[in-house]
Amino acid sequence: MNPYTLVILAVVVVGLAVQLWLLSRQVSHVRSHRDAVPSTFRDRISLEAHQRAADYTIAKTRLRQVEEILGVLLLLFWTLGGGLAVIDRLLGGWVASPRIEGIAFMVSVVLLMSLLDLPMSVYRTFFLEERFGFNRVTLPIFIADTIKQTFLFALLGVPLVWVVLSLMDTAGPAWWFYVWATWIGFGLFMTWAYPAFIAPLFNKFTPLEDEALRTRVVELIERCGFRTDGVFVMDSSRRSGHGNAYFMGLGKQKRIVLFDTLLETLSPAQVEAVLAHELGHFRCRHVLKRWLLIGTMSLAGLAALGYVIQQPQFYSGLGVEIPSSHAALILFLLVVPYFSLILQPVLGSVLRAHEFEADDFACRTIAEPSSLREALLRLYRENASTLTPDPLHSAFYDSHPPAPVRIARISEKCAVGTE
Repeated sequence: MNPYTLVILAVVVVGLAVQLWLLSRQVSHVRSHRDAVPSTFRDRISLEAHQRAADYTIAKTRLRQVEEILGVLLLLFWTLGGGLAVIDRLLGGWVASPRIEGIAFMVSVVLLMSLLDLPMSVYRTFFLEERFGFNRVTLPIFIADTIKQTFLFALLGVPLVWVVLSLMDTAGPAWWFYVWATWIGFGLFMTWAYPAFIAPLFNKFTPLEDEALRTRVVELIERCGFRTDGVFVMDSSRRSGHGNAYFMGLGKQKRIVLFDTLLETLSPAQVEAVLAHELGHFRCRHVLKRWLLIGTMSLAGLAALGYVIQQPQFYSGLGVEIPSSHAALILFLLVVPYFSLILQPVLGSVLRAHEFEADDFACRTIAEPSSLREALLRLYRENASTLTPDPLHSAFYDSHPPAPVRIARISEKCAVGTE
């Protein structure tokens, strides 16, 4: 058998087995702790809220199990099942230009993948989220969002695909480096464009009207050494009951966005604490560090693709009959998540360390460090976040520390601050 087939099958099967095992552990652990609120939270979170969070976590985890299995089946369909080869043959029969054929191939595959994923998206939105009271998306909004996402892919994704394929075909042996630089540049462009131009296509942003809260937020920003081009409230309640906030932009100029659901849940002091945490990520250079980490990983991946793209067995081992740049690129995008699975715990550990550092920054910056603890407790309750995740599952997947560990650490900071 083709060695590439053997290696990829082994990686995919082992990866699926590990993920299903971890997800099963999460379900069992959360269910076994469903009937008792951890002692740390008993005076803040009711048994009813705790059980709702457990049921929500179990439902999401079971859906994740189904998605992982379907993901592997679709991977096998596209590759060894000949799905990609069929599309390549069909397009090769009527598209004269190799470059246009490559773009048409990539667009066709991405759209078909999105179409196949649509039933799961519908179920997640209108059944799972609806069941737990979080969904506020109507069918017209869902359809409009899908159309807008398709439009954005055509506007931004298609030109990017054209540039990447052009570099792969004309930039010589080091094409993978130029593709990597293009990807980094595109990511920076999206960081700049998203808050001002893309996000408003999906949500309405209005200046924060609460003058006292706005003054408090602006003073916090200035105290931390940043500037802002505005404090905005996003109508997230049109789509979800989950509360959140974000702070985005390039350089020192940042845009602050508060979900209206967050303002409904937290007091002004708690909103300030959440924003101080987000500011901590920037002050501690977490965004830059994450860019460097992900950039290094992507550079290594593209360098590996630069090698295997020259091996005919790479294509035949994954069910593609005719070697081409567009086939190599889509195969890379399909299989790289399974090869990068081994790095997931490392990346998660780094991200959790960043969350601790941002919490520490917030506790040092705000007048009442306990406000951060109270804000997180309310968000855990309102967002139905489990208080009892499985330790191994959390260490492998979670980008945020487990609730008991995080709250205990913040409580220690509060105790030190009162001495």
